[in-house]
Amino acid sequence: MPTPALLECFANPNPKRDYVIEHVADEFTSTCPKTGHPDFGTVTVRFVPDRKCVELKSLKLYLQSFRSEGIFYEAVTNAIADDLAKAMKPRWMVVETSWKGRGGIRSVIRVEVGKAPKA
Repeated sequence: MPTPALLECFANPNPKRDYVIEHVADEFTSTCPKTGHPDFGTVTVRFVPDRKCVELKSLKLYLQSFRSEGIFYEAVTNAIADDLAKAMKPRWMVVETSWKGRGGIRSVIRVEVGKAPKA
C-alpha cells in the first residue's frame, strides 16, 4: 500500500475563510486484484482546508504510487480519503473516483469526510 508519507502539506494562506479547493487527476491507474489488468480512472479531491493544504507535486507522486497496487475501487478511494484526511485534517472533503468502463459498467465511488460547507 502506498505510503501517506509522500503527502506534503503547506500552511493554508487564508485559514479564517471557508473556501473549496478542487484537484482533478485524470490519469489515475491502479491494478485489478482479480485480473491483474490495469484500471484507469479520474480522482477528484474537493476540500475546505483548515490549517493545511496538500502540495500538488506530492499529491501527484502519491497517486502515481498506486499504479502497480492490486486494489479494488472502493479500497483505493477510501485509502486516498483516509491518507489525505490524516495529512491535512480538512474541515470537509470529498474524494471521488470515476472509473473507465469495463464490460459495459462504469463505476463512481465517493467518500465524504467532515461537514459540508454552508452554501
